[in-house]
Amino acid sequence: MPSTDLLLTFNAGSSTIKIGIFAIDGAKARRIGKGVIDFRAEPLSLSLIKGSQTFEMPLRAKLTEDLHDVIDETFGRLGDHFDIAATRVAGHRVVHGGDRFTGPTTLDAATIDAVDALTPLAPLHQPQALRFIRALRRLKPHLAQTASFDTAFHATQDDLVRRFAIPRALHDEGVKRYGFHGLSYKFIAGELRRRAPRAAKTVVAHLGSGASLCALDQGVSRDCSMGFSTLDGIPMATRPGWLDPGVILHLAGEKKQSFSEIEDLLYHRSGLLGASGISADTRELLKDGRPEARQAIDLLTLRIAGEIGRMTATLGGLDAVIFTAGIGEHQPEIRAGVAKRLSWLGLAIDEKANAANDFTISTGESRIATHVIATNEEQVIADEALSILRGD
Repeated sequence: MPSTDLLLTFNAGSSTIKIGIFAIDGAKARRIGKGVIDFRAEPLSLSLIKGSQTFEMPLRAKLTEDLHDVIDETFGRLGDHFDIAATRVAGHRVVHGGDRFTGPTTLDAATIDAVDALTPLAPLHQPQALRFIRALRRLKPHLAQTASFDTAFHATQDDLVRRFAIPRALHDEGVKRYGFHGLSYKFIAGELRRRAPRAAKTVVAHLGSGASLCALDQGVSRDCSMGFSTLDGIPMATRPGWLDPGVILHLAGEKKQSFSEIEDLLYHRSGLLGASGISADTRELLKDGRPEARQAIDLLTLRIAGEIGRMTATLGGLDAVIFTAGIGEHQPEIRAGVAKRLSWLGLAIDEKANAANDFTISTGESRIATHVIATNEEQVIADEALSILRGD
């Protein structure tokens, strides 16, 4: 396969799209560029990084539901810097695969419909990926497309871990724990095999605006803080994490709030933003001197440490803790706050190494190894797309 062949990845968020440009070098996908479009900007623009160069390219296309004009113009802009005509496959991140998709898949009409049928399980995330899949299918009908699922990595979890204490019929209908951020955890599992092979029982903390933790045993998912939805688990930027279901009953009953009001509260007005009343951004909260800001940070580190303790029980022990994603990779204060709450486990971090965001931030005396590893979801999408393209 010529080295000039390209592979594109699309990682759709609620308000942005991350585009990865990869060269196909034999059996490997090598990143050669990346782009981001922020749909909150007016006018739209494509931010592109190619090597050491950065380009800001305004887009004339208007944001529409079908995205046809945006995708068309984006491909034209990418074509100014890459041989886009040499693209062999496009891989997409899809949040929910349900029980049907436990690995990557080729996207044809039938599988696209199957992915769409899972939208009720991820109503705010699934439609975003489907918009790009369908827009690209219309623009490039002969281009192969694949899907990589955030839930697939967690299909290895035991049925007991995935089950809620609700009527069995509901579980059989799909009301169960699925787990998310699986592409990130799959990448970290690979990095652990390469860089810390002795870390058998590991908890990975994927901390970004969306956040979760995953318990890995020999690189295999055994538990995840996110369950049925991306609202579950630890507090996030604007999502609450664990919440007593009685709160929802209270809001719907006593407070007479509508479904849409409660949905907006849970997805957009809770988490760090709600707890602080100041900001959803940990960087801003760490700089803010008000007690409400400090309390929101303390709540976050308390819940993260508590979840690590719970997952230690799932694993039957703990060898290592891994911090990843935006907050996990770049905010020593958050890592230090979590570590302090885990001193009872024998976890101790080196302040200098932690401040430098080093790979190993635990001390030599620490009973629990602690590492910082940068995640790369787009690489996983590219690797899985290339595997399908090659028929592996």
